[in-house]
Amino acid sequence: MSRTTTKTASIARKPAQRSRELMSNSKFHELFMDELKDIYWAEKNLVKALPRMQKAATSEDLKDAIGHHLEETKIHVARLEDIFEMMGKKAQAKKCEAMEGLIREAQRGVDDTEEDSMVRDAGIIISAQKVEHYEISAYGSLRTLANVMGHADAAELLEQTLEEEKHADSLLTEIAESTVNDEAAAE
Repeated sequence: MSRTTTKTASIARKPAQRSRELMSNSKFHELFMDELKDIYWAEKNLVKALPRMQKAATSEDLKDAIGHHLEETKIHVARLEDIFEMMGKKAQAKKCEAMEGLIREAQRGVDDTEEDSMVRDAGIIISAQKVEHYEISAYGSLRTLANVMGHADAAELLEQTLEEEKHADSLLTEIAESTVNDEAAAE
């Protein structure tokens, strides 16, 4: 066997050598579990925060989008619980400092703007998109880690959530660009 063929065969075997048994006790697996706990906390706290954002919104389109995403977020929590179960662990949250800050910032934005104002709605959209971008990053990274470890079922669930987060972000952009931003600028 040539040196190139041996090297190629060695590279091709590496993913197969990464069995669940070896990965479940690795630092890489610990990183995955730590990030899973982080996003679990984030999602559970979004379930509490989204109704406040929905109530503060003026635009019916924005209220509907937030309400729809609230229902999706509840599903995201359940999916994460399924992934914990797949990993043989009880679902456990670890405080997500980033999400706590994003939620606090969103509430401050609501508190600092007038009720029934499109400026407030523009601020809510900005805050919501910051949250979505954080979640897109988290779910994309978790999906990648799950794939590397051979957790295809977990990766599939994470991919579903990732696509829903991307869709929510796109919808917020559409609402901002179609009505909210122009109306807010005119106030």
